[in-house]
Amino acid sequence: MNKKIASLLAAGVFSLAAFHANAADKVTLQLKWVTQAQFAGYYVAKDKGFYEEEGLDVDIKPGGPDIAPAQVIAGGGADVIVDWMPSALATREKGVPLVNIAQPFKQSGMMLTCLKESGVTSPDDFKGKTLGVWFFGNEYPFLSWMSQLKIPTDGGPEGVTVLKQGFNVDPLIQKQAACISTMTYNEYWQVIDAGIKPEDLVTFKYEDQGVATLEDGLYVLEDKLKDPAFKEKMVKFVRASMKGWKYAEENPDEAADIVLENDSTGAQTEKHQKRMMGEIAKLTAGSNGALDETDYKRTVQSLLAGGSDPVISKEPEGAWTHEVTDEALK
Repeated sequence: MNKKIASLLAAGVFSLAAFHANAADKVTLQLKWVTQAQFAGYYVAKDKGFYEEEGLDVDIKPGGPDIAPAQVIAGGGADVIVDWMPSALATREKGVPLVNIAQPFKQSGMMLTCLKESGVTSPDDFKGKTLGVWFFGNEYPFLSWMSQLKIPTDGGPEGVTVLKQGFNVDPLIQKQAACISTMTYNEYWQVIDAGIKPEDLVTFKYEDQGVATLEDGLYVLEDKLKDPAFKEKMVKFVRASMKGWKYAEENPDEAADIVLENDSTGAQTEKHQKRMMGEIAKLTAGSNGALDETDYKRTVQSLLAGGSDPVISKEPEGAWTHEVTDEALK
């Protein structure tokens, strides 16, 4: 082959590659927290080319303690977000019309973890104690629980003092709080790694307390779904994402390694991420991505059952759809 023809062929291949790159639909995903195995399915989908196979160019934006995904999407900073349903429904009632288009997480991993020496052995012992609580939408399951227990959250001997908890477990380690918010896959193990033995802790899983609410769903703005092109883009995104999640469940160590490769902060460790991925797989198991209406109703009832101060004041309308997953799962 002469050099001129070879050069033209090479240029043609390059142009074709450039065309495909330019033709890819861009999607920005805002995560609820920092880069970790909690979001492995999305990182796996990108790393394994599942998004690319669907013609998508996905930008995954990490979150953090001061980032509220609902605010990001409302401000035009994302096409789709990962959020907990209590936060999403409360946000919808306040005027930001979030819609759940998929639900990769089937189970709740939220707990209150308490020092046994604090004297907390049951929810009745919360009164008069200081409890660490996450905010930016994460406080709603806690507030719903306390409301159902009829325990005020403004301090006093018959109530609890709420300590705004940051990106660590220091309030428990330093004994600033009797209990702190933890996830089965993350902060609980940070407490253990800090040297506190499991037998010195008392844990209360929200699921066991009858206040389990759905976590880590995918949400978009309602008006965006009226655009057929956007809806089709979300169908492709959900299909590829669920492929990533199932791959992560089946290959947890590899998934954790992919997460670590995407952690630009270098804050995560291999031991912690592999352990986290093992716990996350328990929460995504059994989900094909479609929201289970029974789980949805359970969450709504939990949020409405707050006496005089419920998280949401009325049954939501239009807060979820199967239109995307019906297409994605064909």
